[in-house]
Amino acid sequence: MINFENFGDLHDREIGEFTPKPTSIAGDQMEATLELWSSANGQMETGIWECTPGRFTADRSQNAEICYILAGRVTLHNGDGTSRGIGPGEMFVLPLGWRGEWTIHEQTRKIYTMVAGGV
Repeated sequence: MINFENFGDLHDREIGEFTPKPTSIAGDQMEATLELWSSANGQMETGIWECTPGRFTADRSQNAEICYILAGRVTLHNGDGTSRGIGPGEMFVLPLGWRGEWTIHEQTRKIYTMVAGGV
């Protein structure tokens, strides 16, 4: 039998130690991640991610990502130069193949789901 998983309120959940963000290009960013669940085949995972202000590059050539912003404010910059601001309560998808940058304006916490090979 397979049961569902419930992770409770994720707004204030402790997610661990912050470490330097390797793809940061401005702001000496620090990030923390707590994986909450992963599929048995390793093709999907979901968790909580939090990051301090600054700017970083992102490459979704291996995984698509579904994000829901719990707290904070970001701007996503597409490779073609267009951008969009996103804040608490908003959900978005970075499809397989997306490359761009994130600007974190204030400390941001999101729920993420990564899907290997895309959605």
